[in-house]
Amino acid sequence: MSKIKAVLFDMDGVIVDSMPYHFFAWYEAFKKYGITVSTQDIYEHEGEKWDTTLKYYLTSNNLPSDLPFMQKIFNYRQKLFHKIFKRHLMPGIPDLLHTLKNSGCLLGLVSGTPSGDVKRLISGQLYPLFDCIVGGDNVAHSKPHPEPYLTAAQKLGLKAKDCLVVENAPLGIASAKAAKMRCLAVTTSLPESYLKKAGADYICNIKDLRKAIFSL
Repeated sequence: MSKIKAVLFDMDGVIVDSMPYHFFAWYEAFKKYGITVSTQDIYEHEGEKWDTTLKYYLTSNNLPSDLPFMQKIFNYRQKLFHKIFKRHLMPGIPDLLHTLKNSGCLLGLVSGTPSGDVKRLISGQLYPLFDCIVGGDNVAHSKPHPEPYLTAAQKLGLKAKDCLVVENAPLGIASAKAAKMRCLAVTTSLPESYLKKAGADYICNIKDLRKAIFSL
């Protein structure tokens, strides 16, 4: 990984094993209004800002999508999520982050989750390891737009070619590729076929992530 100066990580499903909790919270929130969603539905929308996801499902089901109504649903969803969430990091992530940091590599965290929630979801010991954090409220355009990853590169003072992105969702992969960055996708949420179709340059399971990064 001699040409890689920074590794930019997505959070949910890459750093934190949180996607099952996100699904349950969305599922219950939508169920109140007669909307049924599958895990695949939610995982495919991972990385979007919350209002984009809500607007898509509300309009698709002929329900109002004004901001006050969406905020009401989202507040309920957030309350559920924080009630059930138990912090579990993905296997090998703490060691990987420390190893990358000790090797002189810069670390970024790029998530569609609001930055305040990012700080709460990442454990205290790992949070300071990141040289920059870009939350959903720090950008005008969410994934799959390139802005989130370009913003991280800009904060680190690097060019796109210097960065490797680690993602687990099609929208995040599309964001990385639109930013002209290489993308390594992990199969924590969706099958390899979805990640390949989205344009991932490399694909591996979470247990092989360290080996995959250092082989590049």
